[in-house]
Amino acid sequence: MMMKTPLILAVAGALTLTACVDPNAYPDDPNARQRSGAIIGGLTGAVAGAAVSSDKDRLKGAIIGGALGAGTGAIIGADLDRQAAELRGSLNSNISVTNTGEYLIVNMPQDLLFAVDSAAVRPDLRRDLNAVASSLLKYPNSRIEVIGHTDNTGSAAYNQDLSQRRAVAVASILRESGVPGNRIVAFGRGEDQPIASNLTPQGRAQNRRVEIIIRPTR
Repeated sequence: MMMKTPLILAVAGALTLTACVDPNAYPDDPNARQRSGAIIGGLTGAVAGAAVSSDKDRLKGAIIGGALGAGTGAIIGADLDRQAAELRGSLNSNISVTNTGEYLIVNMPQDLLFAVDSAAVRPDLRRDLNAVASSLLKYPNSRIEVIGHTDNTGSAAYNQDLSQRRAVAVASILRESGVPGNRIVAFGRGEDQPIASNLTPQGRAQNRRVEIIIRPTR
């Protein structure tokens, strides 16, 4: 069945509005992601509400679904804003926290966490991992991916193994700090996902990292 014209216009308008709202365009606005989450949630809810409604109630379903989705999206966006700000305030200044609007990325340089060729976390960096764990316990509605990355120095097979062992080491400390194991997955990407050029020492240092990705689940 075809959607009613008002619903098509409403969804098209929401899509346009979503495209215009870039939360990263206002890095100093603590509510940018909350508003973005409300818009995206509202659009998703409107489409879902229309899809499960009968033809004559499709517009009503879209309106109700949009309202519920907007509320949920705003809550998730606000939680991400709040959690990101708290993490930045509690972590080493060399550790970055990026709020994409949909999830958080805690980027921990491997040169900070580990000695050369080692998968043993430096004792003085455990405080930062404990701070991340405390945040994950405070905000329990998320799943966590711990991903190890290397530069391209050495063989690809060695880099893959090292990145895997380092990711597992970080995930183990999060579990030891009380984060439920079923919320965490750990894996290595080796040299496959650089974020900078491997042609310079500075670029290679950026590529050697462990990322903790925090994805909301509600």
